[in-house]
Amino acid sequence: MEAVLLEYAWVVVVLIFLEGLLAADNAVVMAVMVKHLPKEQQKKALFYGLLGAFVFRFAALFLITVLAKYWQIQALGALYLLFISIKHLYDNHFSKGDEEDGEEGSAKKGSGFWMTVLKVELADIAFAIDSMLAAVAIAITLPAIPGYEDVFVGGINIGPFVVMFLGGFIGLVIMRFAAQAFVGLLNRYPALETTAFLIVGWVGVKLAVLALGHENLAIIDTHFPHSTTWKVIFWIVLLGLAIGGYVVSVVKEKKENKQ
Repeated sequence: MEAVLLEYAWVVVVLIFLEGLLAADNAVVMAVMVKHLPKEQQKKALFYGLLGAFVFRFAALFLITVLAKYWQIQALGALYLLFISIKHLYDNHFSKGDEEDGEEGSAKKGSGFWMTVLKVELADIAFAIDSMLAAVAIAITLPAIPGYEDVFVGGINIGPFVVMFLGGFIGLVIMRFAAQAFVGLLNRYPALETTAFLIVGWVGVKLAVLALGHENLAIIDTHFPHSTTWKVIFWIVLLGLAIGGYVVSVVKEKKENKQ
């Protein structure tokens, strides 16, 4: 029994770290999406975003067997994240400059309060799918707690389910405090927007790999999305984007201040 509890404790620590990183990504996306709104509306939009993240993550937790079964759900999440990433990068780096107020015009496009909230909620759904699929990949390997082998919630044994619940809840707590902090950081270093959407696109790639390696599609090796090789590649690139983007933004800001 002690060995089982020790294994559970270790997985909880790993999940808190993992969910914390994914929650931070989600918070960055929310911060970027609401940045153009007036300060009071920013707070309201962030509130709706956090509420949506809470609802969708726990809905995903109870529906995890459905999410894992249908590759189409993972593909839709991937397509949405890749779409908003590519669109933002194109609008901000390739399509502006034709008009004097091009940047201002692109910021106003689709920038109404409720349209912004809708975009945030759609991103929340995609991140919820990614978060829970990542959590189940780790927690599902846990042995059942002695005496509770036949107790299941959402198609998962109660032991791994509680671990995933704890990881998801702590991730949301981190997101609650991170979202507002990221708004301030983006106001200070605007170039971080590009980094944020590169990270969004990379998470979209991760969901696409999951869909392509799904047993019912199997375009790539079905074991690859869960392999150590892919996990190492994913986290190295993600951390590289985050650290590199921050360094570039700070250097750029210092250069602009000197001019």
